[in-house]
Amino acid sequence: MSDANGGSVEKASGCFEKVMEAVRYLKAEAGSFKPRTAVVLGSGLGKAAGEVAGPKVIEAKNIPHWPHSTAPGHAGQVILGEIAGRSVILLKGRVHYYEGYDMEDVVFSTRVLGMLGVEQYIATNASGGIGESLDAGDIVLVEDHINHMGANPLRGPTEPRWNERFPDMTRAYSPRLLEFCESEASRLGISASRGVYIAFSGPSYETPAEIRMARLMGASVVGMSTVPEIIAANAMGMENAVISCVANKAAGTGASGNEKLTEEGVLAAMEAAAARVGALVCALIRRIEES
Repeated sequence: MSDANGGSVEKASGCFEKVMEAVRYLKAEAGSFKPRTAVVLGSGLGKAAGEVAGPKVIEAKNIPHWPHSTAPGHAGQVILGEIAGRSVILLKGRVHYYEGYDMEDVVFSTRVLGMLGVEQYIATNASGGIGESLDAGDIVLVEDHINHMGANPLRGPTEPRWNERFPDMTRAYSPRLLEFCESEASRLGISASRGVYIAFSGPSYETPAEIRMARLMGASVVGMSTVPEIIAANAMGMENAVISCVANKAAGTGASGNEKLTEEGVLAAMEAAAARVGALVCALIRRIEES
């Protein structure tokens, strides 16, 4: 084995041990509590955490090796508790590739959740609407994605203790959970459509030309997160669902084609939609618990 390969294998092993150190910390904090479903709350959606019964709040900065989010609207907390009688673990915020983290850091929390034995991974995010009918506040249930970030979290030496070398991505987004989401959205009177999420690396917003390209590729919404998490969660055998809330029309698709995209606008739109997203997440978890 060459020095280069040896170093890579050593790095993979080191990453595994860091994940397990975080797992041991969370298990010690949780005691006999064992979360079965995870929820990641994206930009401005932290209020949805108010639905957790008997919450135990853990500051992410206290968890060994847990990366710190520098993005606005990402509180950096881990919450243990119950929703609809199901044991859950909520992440208030995530880290992004554009923050300068390596992909292994971007999916660090996902790896921890997988090693904790989480069965379902439910992610929420803010997105730009590419589809002509989409506007701020609309909800899109992601049924597939396009990874346009130029990186993959599985790149490098394989770690057989958490996934195989070439995991299938055909059903990375659970058809069962998609059906649950659709039926619960209908019951709640929440308008929701299926769509494809395309991920760019950011942090600059996409250009109008990039959005035209994404539309030709079949994308419905665009963002800068989530895809690495789903790749890792799928590889670890978790059942995945993604609820994306449109924060604004993507570049060049607004009424004038010249609307300026801002961080403040995204957070404001997400805060306005938080109650509906939270209600849908809770309804989905209830269906999972009853199934």
